[in-house]
Amino acid sequence: MVTDFEIRAITAEDESAVLNLMREFYSSPAVFTNGSEEIFRADIKACLDGSPYIEGYVFTADTGVKGYAMLAKSFSTEFGKPCIWLEDLYISPECRGMGIGSAFLKLTEEKYPDSVFRLEVEEENEGAVKLYRKNGFTVLPYVEMKK
Repeated sequence: MVTDFEIRAITAEDESAVLNLMREFYSSPAVFTNGSEEIFRADIKACLDGSPYIEGYVFTADTGVKGYAMLAKSFSTEFGKPCIWLEDLYISPECRGMGIGSAFLKLTEEKYPDSVFRLEVEEENEGAVKLYRKNGFTVLPYVEMKK
């Protein structure tokens, strides 16, 4: 069990571990789509290359990378302020319930104090829903669409 962890930006040395975690996350029932190696690598590359649209983080312990998160940045005309999308938040099963998710959400709110925060979560992902509700997130009555 992990009791001490660090949250930091993704580095090139983390790429292999993050790829493995992305494979786990996107093949789980917590995610609607399966993703692909091409997308995973593009996401990590954008984080490493300093894209202004995405930031990547890892959660580490003495035993290595135990989770990751990716934030996407935009502007919300609905709320009239910057919008931070929590795109991915994945914590290895053995490290869930240790406060890592809440610590990351707090860090994000401190880094972007005048922003609206949005995310998608599968209703069946009860642990994640509980985490987000505990940290002040509420359900929006939208149907999301894409093209």
